[in-house]
Amino acid sequence: MPSERTSLHQQFASDNYAGVCPEALHWFLQANQSGHQPGYGEDVWTQRSTDMIRELFQTDCDVYFVFNGTAANSLALAAMCQSYHSVICTPYAHVETDECGGPEFFSNGSKLLVAEGESPAAKLGKLTPDAVEALVTRRSDIHYPKPKVVSLTQATELGTLYTVEEVRAIAAIAKRRHLKVHMDGARFANAVAALGCHPSDITWRAGVDVLCFGGTKNGLPVGEAVVFFDRALSEDFAWRVKQAGQLASKMRFISAPWVGMLENDTWLRNARHANAMAQRLYAAIRDLPGVQVLHPPQANSVFVQLPAPVIGQLYARGWKFYQFIAGGGCRLMCAWDTTPEAVDAFAADLAEAAG
Repeated sequence: MPSERTSLHQQFASDNYAGVCPEALHWFLQANQSGHQPGYGEDVWTQRSTDMIRELFQTDCDVYFVFNGTAANSLALAAMCQSYHSVICTPYAHVETDECGGPEFFSNGSKLLVAEGESPAAKLGKLTPDAVEALVTRRSDIHYPKPKVVSLTQATELGTLYTVEEVRAIAAIAKRRHLKVHMDGARFANAVAALGCHPSDITWRAGVDVLCFGGTKNGLPVGEAVVFFDRALSEDFAWRVKQAGQLASKMRFISAPWVGMLENDTWLRNARHANAMAQRLYAAIRDLPGVQVLHPPQANSVFVQLPAPVIGQLYARGWKFYQFIAGGGCRLMCAWDTTPEAVDAFAADLAEAAG
């Protein structure tokens, strides 16, 4: 049984564990108090949040709200692919490992082509121009699924980042090979906060065609935004959303919290805090005996290898975190509301268990 102390404080399993930030909750309640509103996205809140996203990215993009990241990625890729096409991604990509075949299902069979490799970038969960080029040129015959999309995750599943220059280099290869670029931005806010760049510079100005802009992991109650910078790709996307059961009848309760996130840069403030807590955690545990940090944190997660007995002791004390890297790897994820006290408490328990 969890101890009283650990059962009451925060966890490091996922930023999905966190609640709703006050700013998002405020606008959720404002939408509820605004009386009757048209359904299916025809309300004032959906229009307002859509306009704010366009202003944020400084371009006239098309924006669609869906319930979660799996739907966002799957439907976006389906809009970019035919059934005989393929999508290039890393072995760690969420679309490859954690979406239950959703991208393949909604695209009627588009294949995911995984870029294996031992390069330093590959070990950090990133695609490279060379990896993309190798997969595009591997085969061109009629028997092979034709590459059509490059899918990048920003921040990656290993907590690393693509720089603006890296995105541009991959997009340049993609354009030369007539591929589109999709970005899974479940933790896009954390990436922008860490890189210190303008959101447009890491997306459409760098060659990204479609962004799945994550909000749930950054303080929203529910809902992601699919942002089409190449608006031609969004043709009939509204019908895809409806067919997939992703068209919320009371859309304002998904879109209104985005107003709170975007207003006064709440989305960046939340992300900066989560990133700072990851840095605090890293500093507290990196020199502990038996603790091997796999790489310095770049966003809001810390990846470590821990001895099995240490993991067992932490679990026994009520801590929750995911293990999905071979060799006892553990992911410690910080959120918009992670407190310094929670970080210090976990670090203290880890120090005691490791000592």
